[in-house]
Amino acid sequence: MFRSPRLYLTKVFIQIFLRNRQYIFFSLLLPIVILGIVGLNDGESNPIEIGLVDNSSSVISENFKTKLSANHLFNIVESDEETLRKELIKGDLMLILVIPEDMESHDQTTTNIKLLVDKSQIQFIESIKPILNQALLNIEREITKEEAMFDLTIEDVKSRSQNYLDFLLPGIMAFMLMNLSIAGSGFNVVEFRRKGILKRLFVTPIKPIDFVSAIVVARMIIVLGQLTAIFGFALLILDAHIVGSIMHLYLVIIIGILMFLTLGFSIGSLAKTQESVGILASIFIYPQLVMSGVFFPLETLPEYIQPIAKVLPLTLVANAMRSIASDGLTLFQTYLDLLGIGIWLVIGTLVSTKLFVWKEVAG
Repeated sequence: MFRSPRLYLTKVFIQIFLRNRQYIFFSLLLPIVILGIVGLNDGESNPIEIGLVDNSSSVISENFKTKLSANHLFNIVESDEETLRKELIKGDLMLILVIPEDMESHDQTTTNIKLLVDKSQIQFIESIKPILNQALLNIEREITKEEAMFDLTIEDVKSRSQNYLDFLLPGIMAFMLMNLSIAGSGFNVVEFRRKGILKRLFVTPIKPIDFVSAIVVARMIIVLGQLTAIFGFALLILDAHIVGSIMHLYLVIIIGILMFLTLGFSIGSLAKTQESVGILASIFIYPQLVMSGVFFPLETLPEYIQPIAKVLPLTLVANAMRSIASDGLTLFQTYLDLLGIGIWLVIGTLVSTKLFVWKEVAG
């Protein structure tokens, strides 16, 4: 399949990487530490502290408090409003519910329950409002003696345990994939240029396609090996759950490596010094770490940023991997993410081909 120059260069690039044991150690250490911290946690979350001010002290308010306390998600702290406000400001409470005096009324007028929150917790409050509304609805039905028309029973036919580790693993692997690919293409091109390797290769029978193919194959083998080590650690040691096909997951990984290698070549071709490639790589990598949903869902980002975040290269790879690993989708069902990855692959190929001129490094 490959002519001998390609095989020889591939072997050389792998040997160069294996000699850098310090780089291998630290490239594996960070994801193992992050996954270990999450995975070795018992997974049990503490109940949410909610302050409750009962100005009514009626049967209805007592019923409301009972139903709210029965939910294991909450820990109710009852006191006066002034005391609870101080606790909220200190951060000891997530929110305060203030039950008004007229909650004892049985007429048809609406009773407004005041909700005191920290503005920074607005997204969290939106997530638990349905629970609070359901508690109020149950109380209302008891008062009016009206039965619900439907009773919905939910059964999880997948029977899987989805936790934060299962969410985090595909994102960490995608981020690791990006870092290793960029380091193996962009930084290597600049380093080979600085050492005069490209200049010497240019006057040999080795063709540019041999050089590029050798780097791609060598880096593919290296990245797949390191990702497999992290993947095995998460599955065997941390008991992570993979719902979808591992083969489809690895196909996404391979496509993602190709995409980031081409983008890395673009960065390495654009940068002329070791310092500039570090700056360009940082500009490319670190905004994606924050905006790509590696650690948190994209929905937690401000709405005006989400459209941009959804088309970032790391977002597309992480989404495709998470859809297969956590949601059980097939490779073909992630076609939108794959389409985006394909577009970035074309962009990276065109840019790197345009910028990578051998005569400039030979002269």
